[in-house]
Amino acid sequence: MENHKQYTGYQSYQYLDAPGDYKRFRLAKEVGRVASSQIALTPAEEARVQSLLAENIAISMHDHPVVVPEEINEIFEQKRLGRDFTGFQGLALSGLDGIFDNLMNGLCTITSQAGWKWNDVTHDLGMRLCDLAHQDFILVCDGVRDIVAAHETRRLALVPTLESATPIENELDRLDVLYGFGVRSMGVAYSEANALGSGLREGRDAGLTDFGRQAVRRMNKLGILIDAAHCGDQTTLDIIEESELPIVISHAGARALWDTPRLKPDHVLEAMAAKGGILGIEAAPHTTLTEQHPHHSIESCMEHFEYAVRLIGIEHVGFGPDTMFGDHVGLHRAYAAQLSVDKILGNKAFDPVEYVDGLENPADFPNIVRWLVRQGYTDADIAKVIGGNVVRVLTQVWVR
Repeated sequence: MENHKQYTGYQSYQYLDAPGDYKRFRLAKEVGRVASSQIALTPAEEARVQSLLAENIAISMHDHPVVVPEEINEIFEQKRLGRDFTGFQGLALSGLDGIFDNLMNGLCTITSQAGWKWNDVTHDLGMRLCDLAHQDFILVCDGVRDIVAAHETRRLALVPTLESATPIENELDRLDVLYGFGVRSMGVAYSEANALGSGLREGRDAGLTDFGRQAVRRMNKLGILIDAAHCGDQTTLDIIEESELPIVISHAGARALWDTPRLKPDHVLEAMAAKGGILGIEAAPHTTLTEQHPHHSIESCMEHFEYAVRLIGIEHVGFGPDTMFGDHVGLHRAYAAQLSVDKILGNKAFDPVEYVDGLENPADFPNIVRWLVRQGYTDADIAKVIGGNVVRVLTQVWVR
């Protein structure tokens, strides 16, 4: 792929000395770790792909653009030390102008094996922002203007994001603190229930609590984009009803195509779209499968995309691949209990893969554009789904 980005080779924490200042891990390759396929196009079609990425804003609604250790079991020690490494090289090849970086707070286990603790989350956030402050390729995104600026200057705007509001516990003002620390998007619950509402692993979804309703209203006032990707169905419907502004389901798919709790039923997707929100199509291993494509690949993901377009309209669909740099399947195996993988994926049999071919990590994002070009989508519709729809919602939700 042609590299449109102004990246000069910075690597995380290069301003420090290892091993004196921190422990160095042998990290996974950001490019070429596995033989993830590129969608085959004619030279003219590939030129169109590059033109679309150069001329339009491209945004990932959900990713974890960190690099995990090559030996995946070393991740336990890496997380305990609280120092994640951003995949700058891979991101420079992604074609993206904006990325919602969901940190790794469910795995942030500096003081607790359970994750999601306030001190650990703020440590994680501060450490990443410190690293980003020492380079000039990634802009920490404060508003839509930063995404536009990143596109115009061939850089990347990173949106600090939390997948769950669990760390605020019962302290509403912690939402203000997180906004002050740069968080611009937040989930309500991550699989397990918390003080705000129910996650999707709960056998009984009681919906938003009274405190959860207060939190939704506060996030509206602050300008924090609300994400219901890991919430239970009733909790998601309650969020949509309570919020005065559009919400997103940043990384999921259609349960009608693959019946597991991790994906959303039609009536929830329709309610979200009716409020002006967006569904981001997921690509984490073994999530957006289908009966037609049980071997998870970009084709499985795009079947969910086309179903969603037919159901709720192309103005309400985008992409939240939920990828990372390294062995994502191995990470799921290592943290199966903590991430509730068995509950999230359900009991439906699937064809296991070692990686999602075509959407293995954030650098594969251009394959989405290639697939859309190959399928004959118009430039206008491609511009909507790769970023235009997200910009529309952010303009409504963010303060500026």
